[in-house]
Amino acid sequence: MISKNLQKALIEQLNKEYHSAYIYLGMSAYCSKEGFNGASNWFLIQYQEEVAHGMKLFKYLEDQDVEIKLPKIDEVEVEYKSLLDVFKKSLAHEQKMTRNLNNLSDLAMKEKDHATYNLLQWYVTEQVEEEATVGEIIDHIKLVGDNGYGQYTIDKELAGRTFVEPK
Repeated sequence: MISKNLQKALIEQLNKEYHSAYIYLGMSAYCSKEGFNGASNWFLIQYQEEVAHGMKLFKYLEDQDVEIKLPKIDEVEVEYKSLLDVFKKSLAHEQKMTRNLNNLSDLAMKEKDHATYNLLQWYVTEQVEEEATVGEIIDHIKLVGDNGYGQYTIDKELAGRTFVEPK
């Protein structure tokens, strides 16, 4: 049985997962508008991943007989300064999500809810990968700077990303 306090925190996290998806949809729109179709694809895949993360949490809450109430999803930014800026904001967002998930994991352990803690470790591990991937893209963008051909090459690489349903 998940405590009421932890239920509330998990539903808030569910909202954050869908808000993340919305953030990435906005980032995709920005990249598309700027002609970075590969980056737009990369963020669309990120959007799909966040929706899948939300569904994983939603299913867990359902399986635990938690009454789910869905709060509204806040509006997101869709304007950025550059390709580098959009990825820097993506990294900052992932770092914020990591802090949220670590705090949620701490709460699950404090409440001795091992099943929820175990679920959250999947998310914590996923965050390590998310931050590393975005950090690497930022490094590449910084390496090429404003060089159009360099940005074009990075954009082409980003276009190759495909969605893989998380387990």
